[in-house]
Amino acid sequence: MNRLWKMWITVWCWGIILFGAVMATAGIPALDGIARLAFNIIGGAQTGAVTLGWDFTILFLLPAIHAAGAPAWRGLTAAALIWLVIDSAFSLSTGFELSAVSNTLLMTGLLVPLLASGALKSAH
Repeated sequence: MNRLWKMWITVWCWGIILFGAVMATAGIPALDGIARLAFNIIGGAQTGAVTLGWDFTILFLLPAIHAAGAPAWRGLTAAALIWLVIDSAFSLSTGFELSAVSNTLLMTGLLVPLLASGALKSAH
């Protein structure tokens, strides 16, 4: 994976971490304004802590994922797709369609560099 796509993935991780941090402020009345606005727009549960945990895990594992290559990228992609399907299905079934849309946008942000860089293909 070239430098551009590595940087994209890193920026994507930090963007999701920022989103998770904002969502986590929903539990702090003095700081919850932006989180409450987001929940009013997209609905859904307060998932900031889960979002932060998942994405810090991905961010900290990026060097190992880059080193391992295609098998690790495919594993990460499979896990993200499983999340996308399950979380979006629950979002749709509970009336929070915009949550499913935001999930799809997040997944797209991951898939663009993976597909464009060929990171999912094994080197022969």
